[in-house]
Amino acid sequence: MILDIFKDQTSQMSKNLHFLIVLGLCFFSMPLAAQNKAAGPIISDFGKVYTVDNTDFKVDVTKEYKAVFDIMNSPESHESLNRSIETAARFLNMHAQKGIPAQQLKVALVFHNKASKDVMNNTAYQERYGTDNPNQKLIQALITAGAEVVFCGQSSNARDIPKETMIEGVQLSLSAMTALIHFQDENYRLIKF
Repeated sequence: MILDIFKDQTSQMSKNLHFLIVLGLCFFSMPLAAQNKAAGPIISDFGKVYTVDNTDFKVDVTKEYKAVFDIMNSPESHESLNRSIETAARFLNMHAQKGIPAQQLKVALVFHNKASKDVMNNTAYQERYGTDNPNQKLIQALITAGAEVVFCGQSSNARDIPKETMIEGVQLSLSAMTALIHFQDENYRLIKF
């Protein structure tokens, strides 16, 4: 009899524990309202970021923020957006959302290596890969927002991507190294992922 009571209590505890585990998993897998992401105000179609309130490390809204993004990798899929490029849009949007004026945000992107294909215009990209360049709208939005987009001349030749096949507004440089040194000499901070 005592053994039966013990078994019943153990079974009930096991059910309660199972219920709590399932409840906990449901709670932690649900998106929280505070975790909504939003794009804009600088790049409206790309670069969604989370709102982060009550930070300990405060953002200086009077400072000029200058970043140069070293874009050398790209997804294997010719139909996938390069998230490294979108990082520049996130940089602009998150700082603007925190109150930093657009004129205090300076961005440059230097493309080379596997990311070379990402600077091709839709016509050239279609000819080579059979689809539109998924990065063209993002790169055009960045250029419109004042970003400098530079393509490595060495990669241009090595990967057979001549200047006339590049997205309008992309600048051709002697090399990625040359452009990266230039921007860092102009006090841009190197961002590399």
